[in-house]
Amino acid sequence: MSKTQASGKGSRVLQVLKALRGHTITGLSNKDLADALGCSPATITRDMADLIDAGLAVKLENGRFAHSVQMLQIAQAHAEHVAKLQSRIIEINCRIAAGA
Repeated sequence: MSKTQASGKGSRVLQVLKALRGHTITGLSNKDLADALGCSPATITRDMADLIDAGLAVKLENGRFAHSVQMLQIAQAHAEHVAKLQSRIIEINCRIAAGA
């Protein structure tokens, strides 16, 4: 596989992850993803297998695909990190306003 092919696949897999956004409970079908990304269902099948192997996606009981718990934990950790930093910024701004 050439570097361009690998790069294209990596980009497409990231697009799959983005397409799954907002579909954690109901998931998206192979066809939904293929239509959204303009590629074949066979390509989506391979990409989803890679994402499932990496622990970033799951196949739901209804046969559709969604982000995995591990992927959601990554998102949650990011949200918690941002909230912590926001609290710190507020604390600093209060100290500045108080002249301390």
